Amino acid sequence: MNDAPAPVVARTPLIAGNWKMNFDHLQAIAFVQKLAWSLKDAQHNYADVEVAVFPPFTDLRSVQTLLAADKLPVALGAQDVSPEAAGAFTGDVSAAMLGKLDVRYVLVGHSERRAGHNESDDTVGLKARAAVAGGMVPVICVGETAEDLETHGAAAIPVAQLTAALAHLPADAEIVVAYEPVWAIGSGEPATPEQAEEVGKALREVLRTERGDAIADATRVLYGGSVASQNVASYLKQPNLDGALVGGASLKVDEFSRIVQFKKHVTV
Repeated sequence: MNDAPAPVVARTPLIAGNWKMNFDHLQAIAFVQKLAWSLKDAQHNYADVEVAVFPPFTDLRSVQTLLAADKLPVALGAQDVSPEAAGAFTGDVSAAMLGKLDVRYVLVGHSERRAGHNESDDTVGLKARAAVAGGMVPVICVGETAEDLETHGAAAIPVAQLTAALAHLPADAEIVVAYEPVWAIGSGEPATPEQAEEVGKALREVLRTERGDAIADATRVLYGGSVASQNVASYLKQPNLDGALVGGASLKVDEFSRIVQFKKHVTV
């Protein structure tokens, strides 16, 4: 009987900055310019660690223009997408509209959307499907509240949320999964690396069961929840965590740059 551990699969880490409702388009341009300068000075290898920013809708065109004009290898993400293709849906933004702006990633199911806008698992799945149909990669956010954690235990709610979203997607759809424990977001008290890894492993097992080994091994699972330059490396040492969805710290150029460069600060 062979008890050797399974080989480690190489997945390019993704560091994603979710700006939430911050920065107008002028502030967004200034931020991305400063970030690009900072990473250039640090000789950052974008092929080694991918970088993405998720501005508000009103900033997308300005950031897209800057990225294209200066040929900056930073991926553009949107914070939401409508499940509908077009029509009388005041205030919504379609996947086709985002695609015209070279958006690569789309957040769906962020805890603030689930709680503040009463988005169900089905709605999240439909939004993920719309993103895929539009040629983009949905970043499917899953996570539990403190009450959920106490009632159902670790991983149960995130696993159920991911399973529900996958039911709406083509079998070969490219996705990213972001585990964001609601009890840790903005609290200054993040999950421990071991807690995050436990959930990350469970989420990858869902992918393995629902989509097979190839997709499970290729799909990146991010951690989000009070991520900072001081703790990011401890998460990304875990075998099932492949990046970070960064909130407040992504609004500070120096701090976000340090998070992106986490590999340079790993202590063995």
